[in-house]
Amino acid sequence: MTTWRRLLAWDEAMLLKVVRAQRPLTVRFLRSITHLGDAKVWVFVGLVLTAIGTDETRLLALRLGGAAGLAALVAQVIKRLSRRRRPNAGIAGFEALVANPDAFSFPSGHTAAAVATAIAWAGEGSFLGALAASFAALVGFSRVALGAHYPLDVAVGALLGLLCGAVVRLGLC
Repeated sequence: MTTWRRLLAWDEAMLLKVVRAQRPLTVRFLRSITHLGDAKVWVFVGLVLTAIGTDETRLLALRLGGAAGLAALVAQVIKRLSRRRRPNAGIAGFEALVANPDAFSFPSGHTAAAVATAIAWAGEGSFLGALAASFAALVGFSRVALGAHYPLDVAVGALLGLLCGAVVRLGLC
């Protein structure tokens, strides 16, 4: 077995292990978290902050919306190029615990957007950066725990979010 095949087998085994460990209350909580991690939510938050905020808040709003939007856009381009099937399509008999927004799995757009917005929040108060980073980690975990993504999808989504968030942060500081 090649190294790539071993990595994909590990990826699938970890997904199944995490999904099987979920309980109904945890699933409800993680569904809420995963929906809040969608890039559309962060673009909306950015628009609201732009409309009601000060100049400083508007800059943060541009960072949030820009980081989430850029991460989602880049993730969608990579998804269309890689065309990795979602776990429910790639594993016989597997059913995700949440509806999938599209057919492709790699990388996780939700994770990319959440991490990108965490980078946008970084340095914006004593606790906001840590809170956003914790939320991003929960979003990434939720995508695996609900069976929407393999762990590798989430890891690459997080890296992508880090890069997109840094690009927006450096460009809009």
